[in-house]
Amino acid sequence: MADDIVLVAETGRPTGSAASRRLRAQGKIPAVLYGPDVEATPLAVGWRELRAALTTDKGLNALLTLDVDGRRTKAIVKELQRHPVRRDVLHVDFMKVDVDVAITVDVAVVLEGEAEKVTREQGVVDQVLNALPITAKPDDIPAHIAVDISDLEIGDVITIGDLQLPPGVTTDADPEEPVATAVATSAAAVAAEGEEAAEGEEAAEAAEAAEAAGDDGGE
Repeated sequence: MADDIVLVAETGRPTGSAASRRLRAQGKIPAVLYGPDVEATPLAVGWRELRAALTTDKGLNALLTLDVDGRRTKAIVKELQRHPVRRDVLHVDFMKVDVDVAITVDVAVVLEGEAEKVTREQGVVDQVLNALPITAKPDDIPAHIAVDISDLEIGDVITIGDLQLPPGVTTDADPEEPVATAVATSAAAVAAEGEEAAEGEEAAEAAEAAEAAGDDGGE
């Protein structure tokens, strides 16, 4: 199991939008803790401490230990609400978890590598799936699912069934669902049409040359 990431949380915060604004002005983030056997509990956590807890290798999927009034609870971030423009964190939902029980969460899909063959043919790699629902024990949840696109060629498709999931991680998603596709762009189509036109002109010129040569021989 990874090292404990302990985050101190305060109870008894006032609720409401005005109270939440005042809380954020003090450098704290309004939060709530819930779970199968936990009544939703309003909390407040320090922004700096929260940011430090979520900037480990696991990112937003880190397994946290919430210290709530001296009682420690294992939890993960279920939802992080941000301001639509400033991107400030407005609110965070923590979900209590059992480290021995698998849960289902969405994990980001990240494309890695350079699709050089696609680039040479003026194509692009289109990422179709941005997040994958996975099931795993909390400490086995990866920060993201990496997808290597370096061997792609125009027309290739990477599906969910092609993904290499980490140990202890499974998904019920359709294995035929596309994750990324390598497609030709309009520039590639124009280039192909130009090549075909050039080949047609060369063939026509060759035919004319051959016909002229034949006429000369007849004389």
